[in-house]
Amino acid sequence: MTTYVITIPGTFLEELTGDARTTLLERLRPSDPQQTELGEAEDLDVLTVNDNGTFSIRLEVEAEDTRSAEADAAAVAGAALRDAGFTGDTAPLGHPAVTGIDTHG
Repeated sequence: MTTYVITIPGTFLEELTGDARTTLLERLRPSDPQQTELGEAEDLDVLTVNDNGTFSIRLEVEAEDTRSAEADAAAVAGAALRDAGFTGDTAPLGHPAVTGIDTHG
């Protein structure tokens, strides 16, 4: 297994309230890349939200290959957004991309 850091862009089309942000961060925390050497070295935040509503979610996943890592990260991000009260229409996600690979271990 390889550890990947996956970045998923998106856009909040509804306001990200304080409660929704808290829920979202709680759901994403187990996959926070800050818990990895790569994430710590790069100072990666699990969630970055811009003033215009665009955002990036960065997740650490372990997978056999890139395609599986991207799919797993998209599933985690989608579930976290749903738990925070968003749908695919109110917080659409872009294509996941590998932004880091740790093959040590």
